[in-house]
Amino acid sequence: MTIFRPCIDLHAGQVKQIVGGSLSNSSSELKTNHTSNLPASHFANLYRQHALHGAHVIMLGPGNEEAAQEALTAWHGGLQVGGGITVDNARLWIERGAEKVIVTSYLFPEARFSQDRLDAVVKAIDGDIRKLVIDLSCRRTDGKWMVAMNKWQTLTDMEVNQETIRRLEPSCSEFLVHAADNEGLQKGIDEELVGKLGQWCTIPVTYAGGGRRLEDLDLVKTLSGGKVDLTIGSALDIFGGEGVRFGGCVAWNKQQLC
Repeated sequence: MTIFRPCIDLHAGQVKQIVGGSLSNSSSELKTNHTSNLPASHFANLYRQHALHGAHVIMLGPGNEEAAQEALTAWHGGLQVGGGITVDNARLWIERGAEKVIVTSYLFPEARFSQDRLDAVVKAIDGDIRKLVIDLSCRRTDGKWMVAMNKWQTLTDMEVNQETIRRLEPSCSEFLVHAADNEGLQKGIDEELVGKLGQWCTIPVTYAGGGRRLEDLDLVKTLSGGKVDLTIGSALDIFGGEGVRFGGCVAWNKQQLC
C-alpha cells in the first residue's frame, strides 16, 4: 500500500530543500527552496511522534555528519541514512542508530556499476540485506532513466529498468528513487516512472521528485497499484511549502494503515 515517507535533507549541516538538478560543487549554482531554522533532530522527533517509518536522512555533501547523528539520536533505529555511504562506514552508521543505510555513488566507480562493491557493502553489514537500501536516483536521457551519482550530476552506465531491478533485488531490502529532473521543482511527479516502478519492483520502493499536492499520494497509489511510496519535500508546510500540509500526510498514512 502506498504511504507517505518523509525526508530530512542535509546540506552544509542544515535541513534544506534543494532543487535537485542544481546540486554541484559550485555554491553559486545551488538553488535552495527552503532552509530551516530547526535542527535535524526536530524533524526526527516529529516523524517519531507520528510513527512515520521509513524516513530517509540524506547528507548532500560534506559537513552533515553531526546533523545526521543528531537525527539518529532523536529516533534511534527509526531512520534510514544515505549520502557518502561506503564499505568503510556502512556498518558504523548502523551502529550509530540508522535503521538502514542507503548506498549509491560508491557502487559506481568511474560511473560504472560494480557488483563487487555491492557485495562488499552487504558483507560489511554482516550480510543483512534488511539493512540496505539501494538508491537508483536517476535522470531521463534519450527516453531512458539512467542512474545519476555525484549529487545527481554524473550519469552512470546503469539504466533503471526491469532487468536492473531484478539484478539488484536479491542484495537489498528497498529501493529509493529520486527523479532528479523533478526534484524540488514542485511541477508534478514523473508518472511514467512511478508506473514502471510499480510493475518492476517486488520489494518496497520509495519515489521522490515533484510531489506538490496531497492528491499525489492518490495518484502514486493508482499508478503503481499501491506498490510505490511517495516522499514529498519542498511542497510541505514544514519545509516552507504551500502545497501540502504535513498533517494531511499523517492522516493519509493513518487511513491507509487502518
